Amino acid sequence: MSHFSLSRRAVLAGAATTLAAPAILSQAVSVRAEAPLTGASSGSFNRIKLGDFEVTTLLDGHRASDGPHPIFGQNQEADAVAALMEENFLPPNRTEFVFTPVVVNTGSELVLFDTGLGGDAGSLTQQLAAAGYSPEQIDIVVITHMHPDHIGGLMTGGNPTFPNARYVTGQSEYDFWSGEDKLTGPTERVAKLVQSNVTPLADKMTFIGDDTDVVTGITGIDTAGHTPGHMSFHLESAGQRLLIWGDVANHFVASIQRPDWHVRFDMDKEKAAATRKRVFDMVSADKIPVTGYHMPFPAIGYIDTRGGGYSWLPATYQFSV
Repeated sequence: MSHFSLSRRAVLAGAATTLAAPAILSQAVSVRAEAPLTGASSGSFNRIKLGDFEVTTLLDGHRASDGPHPIFGQNQEADAVAALMEENFLPPNRTEFVFTPVVVNTGSELVLFDTGLGGDAGSLTQQLAAAGYSPEQIDIVVITHMHPDHIGGLMTGGNPTFPNARYVTGQSEYDFWSGEDKLTGPTERVAKLVQSNVTPLADKMTFIGDDTDVVTGITGIDTAGHTPGHMSFHLESAGQRLLIWGDVANHFVASIQRPDWHVRFDMDKEKAAATRKRVFDMVSADKIPVTGYHMPFPAIGYIDTRGGGYSWLPATYQFSV
């Protein structure tokens, strides 16, 4: 007889005990079964140790929207995108964007990568405070590219949010968005924000290219495609490595499992797809952890190639043991 089998006597005895329990409890204590609903919640920052560096990801904000098609998979049928979502236990017609700046403490400099949405939509200064930092402590602000959700927090009330910082960004990125010809047409909205938030800081800005150091242990990598001068940043300290990839991939399923799918926000869609595959191959071959601006918070993980193709593998306790 299976050890899961129960005799009739045991079942009846258990039932009697169960029926008696409420009476016994009611005599001993008054129990309230209701509590107010408080809504979904998650942490606002996450800190890991990387060699002699500390790396902190900050949740600037999140937005739900319809999708992911046609934002992701513009060159695909909606049903194909919905099917991929369902295969990955995600809603077929709703998606969420998160926005995750990164702070790297090298021990001698506090370096912030991207500045969030800014205004009422962002919460970067609050998340910095929660993580134990103030805007005045930031030594260097690095901009991966100049889309609004990355430069929106550079200014607050017309003044620099990080008053003691110097700034680093890609030369090609700045040259593209700061051109007078970009102030009209499809680039107008972003170019005007660059004009108000980035250009006033240009005299404090260092413009870099591929394979250029920000500081010792932090090196810029050309990952253009999403924007003309998009850059990622390779960190290395005491033999440990991590890649801050910005917007190389913007959805942890659609952009990673299907790197060839077109993304609405990619300015050069074919080049962005090629960049994704190049970066995925690099980090998976060397098992380099990555943090991506729009990956599920805390936005740190690996690219897994087991079984063919690419998939996102969230980090767990790799940095705490």
